[in-house]
Amino acid sequence: MVNNPEPNVVVILPQTALGGWEPVRGAETEALALPAASREMIIGEAARIMRRCVAPTSPEGDATGLVVGYVQSGKTMSFTTVAALARDNGFQIVIVVTGTKTHLLAQSRNRLRDDLRVNRSGYTPWRHIENPTADDTIIRDTLAEWQMNLPSGQYPRTMLVTVMKHVTHLNNLTAVLTGLNLRGVPVLIIDDEADQASLNNRVRQGTTTPTYECLLALKRVLPQHSFLQYTATPQALLLINIIDVLSPDFADVLTPGDGYVGGREFFRPQTTHIHTIPAAEIPSTRNILNAPPESLQSAMRIFFLGAAAGILAGNANRVRSMMVHPSQATAKHEQSATWVTNIRTHWMQILSLPANDPDRVALLALFQTDYNDLSTTEPNIPPFATVAERLELTILRTRIVTLNAQATNARDLNWNDTYPWILVGGNAMDRGFTVNGLTVTYMPRSLGSGNADTIQQRARFFGYKRDYFGYCRVFLGADVHDAFQRYLACEEDIRSQLTEHRDTGQPLSVWRRKFFSPRMLRPTRESVIDISYQSIPIPTGWHYPNGPHDTPEAIHDNGELFMRIRQQFSFVQHNGLDLRQNSQHNLVAANLSLQTIHEELLSAYRFPRPEDTEKFAALLRIIQFWLVEHPQDQCSVFLIGNGQTRARGYSNDGIDQPFQGAQYAQQPGGGRQRTYPGDRDVRANSGISVQLQYLTLHERGNPANVIAQDVPFLAIYIPQNMAQDEVHQPQGGNS
Repeated sequence: MVNNPEPNVVVILPQTALGGWEPVRGAETEALALPAASREMIIGEAARIMRRCVAPTSPEGDATGLVVGYVQSGKTMSFTTVAALARDNGFQIVIVVTGTKTHLLAQSRNRLRDDLRVNRSGYTPWRHIENPTADDTIIRDTLAEWQMNLPSGQYPRTMLVTVMKHVTHLNNLTAVLTGLNLRGVPVLIIDDEADQASLNNRVRQGTTTPTYECLLALKRVLPQHSFLQYTATPQALLLINIIDVLSPDFADVLTPGDGYVGGREFFRPQTTHIHTIPAAEIPSTRNILNAPPESLQSAMRIFFLGAAAGILAGNANRVRSMMVHPSQATAKHEQSATWVTNIRTHWMQILSLPANDPDRVALLALFQTDYNDLSTTEPNIPPFATVAERLELTILRTRIVTLNAQATNARDLNWNDTYPWILVGGNAMDRGFTVNGLTVTYMPRSLGSGNADTIQQRARFFGYKRDYFGYCRVFLGADVHDAFQRYLACEEDIRSQLTEHRDTGQPLSVWRRKFFSPRMLRPTRESVIDISYQSIPIPTGWHYPNGPHDTPEAIHDNGELFMRIRQQFSFVQHNGLDLRQNSQHNLVAANLSLQTIHEELLSAYRFPRPEDTEKFAALLRIIQFWLVEHPQDQCSVFLIGNGQTRARGYSNDGIDQPFQGAQYAQQPGGGRQRTYPGDRDVRANSGISVQLQYLTLHERGNPANVIAQDVPFLAIYIPQNMAQDEVHQPQGGNS
């Protein structure tokens, strides 16, 4: 039992089934201004995370947890709720390590102070300090309150420390704490964007990076603490050595609220929210652009139209913004900012001309084209003539700001200054930075270093924008568009596996490091990984088991499965090339629901050999996550040779040529005619294809020695747009 810092509340900390404790919702948690629709979910998930932390009644101990959300999905709200729960349950110090730059620290600090109501009048249960100095006495004095018999109505305060992820500030904090007796003092550390600067980027060199060493030193001076790592891209934290101090002991996955719009909505099939920037309009060392490309001008027109519509709708007290994200190079930021400024000035001049001026008429015709684009996703947009009347004022009110390593205005960005904003910059607007009211993103960037987590963190266009999603557009190069789209299945694979493992209650160290990664990308930067991983391709083409006959039970059960499928669906003769005279022709059941075939055939087929089980488990996961984004997809199932059994040789290496090859017939006048293309070409023109056939297996080179008869054999064709790589790393168990 621990006395709660609020009056008349005693918190009981029973052991749960997972060996943790049960946090109690107190005054701070109940006072949080959370979205009504997702309030209980947010608090429930925060409590679930806290259960895996060290109980505040323990005199010592430490735990490291990984908390995974989507990009821009409410991770800050989650750890703010966790902090409030920590206060309610007797934690004396909450440390939030956030931001590698001052504007990122300020952004997190301001949100924490506002949401926790640090500046409330009267009694406040929090005492906040930012980047303490090495001789700061505030932490010492605040902790002393917990040892005192305070007068009635006075209660000990929890120390809230916000500290930049920077060597000097972390060292100062550690120096302050080193001089204190902290045994029995429960501490919660929250590491925001924990996969970024926190990890050891020199692990392969056998040394340590300064920030990593600072975090380890901080942990060493805290006898009783929990360390929560928040991120949307956990690959690096999952692939570091499990004996690393920062390797998480447990993981949890956050659920976004109802208003969240992420990759699933932006990158759905046939989306009009994504525009492809032509390769000729993406600057590079080989493609120097001397004038603003048409795609940038289209993006700006779409943004101004949406902002004008917002003003008409009376939303001028909110914010609409556009982000221009050209590259890391500061020079390109300046060029883009100059282009944007010049376009803005030029359009204002044209719109001020008389209504019948040819230049004005021509410009409005371009705006009309982009208005038509917006109207496909925003049915409530006002008529074009009405929006056009507001364009000049909207453009006039638009503020253009450059945000990069050279800029000093990022931390002073006052969103209340105006309604429309255009932000131009690079990494300063990457990871962790929230662009308020973002509707249009223009990102003429290449894949760069090719790290999947870096690419995904650029998706500042994700967020809680359901009510204005119709006005959102993203301009990307084709390769970056493809990378984002392919990352979706990989992201869902990791989240699904971590959720499943979380529910077992086992430590994360026993979770096998095995998950999808986009083919054209590495999962993360290799500088933090000292145990090599292998990317095993799951390529385009046919995939089939080598041991479908290993047990009589599998042959029997799969035979019954095939019979059910043949009875359930209507198979007709396949109209592909087949001029053979003495062979049974193939049958097909086309245009079937992929969801149904995945559930009733592919997931029901038994793979008695462990290697086959492992391979096909990955294939089934690929299809499962594909269906999340493409639930209406169809597939075709082929019955090869009308179900007639074929003989095939077999050895320890597997089945000899399970597919019948191409067939030819001699022509009367000489030459040969192709009569059958071969089984490998028996598939639909697009999507998943499945082949069913029956094999009698005999010893290779000895047909008389039959190994198994009438073996139900299944093959799956994976098309190019579904192919993935699977990352395997020899760490963890087989959970």
